[in-house]
Amino acid sequence: MNPDTIKSLIQQRLPDALVEVLGEDGTHFEALIVSPAFVGLSLIKRHQMVYDALGDRMREEIHALSLRTLTPEQAQQIRHPAVH
Repeated sequence: MNPDTIKSLIQQRLPDALVEVLGEDGTHFEALIVSPAFVGLSLIKRHQMVYDALGDRMREEIHALSLRTLTPEQAQQIRHPAVH
């Protein structure tokens, strides 16, 4: 398994998402997913959507996947935090 394959699988399920996946050893990965589909969903529901996109690969090919799932608004706040 490689980062590009994981990215492709996630984007098939979440076509409007911005997806970045890192990983060098073939079994441990980190992913940042920004999607309007996450609006109003709990963190657990967001992660379930990603796990569903990866299907059986989560049990068979991916040993660890660290997820950061954000709405576009949350991503924008991180990039440009409000000045107080």
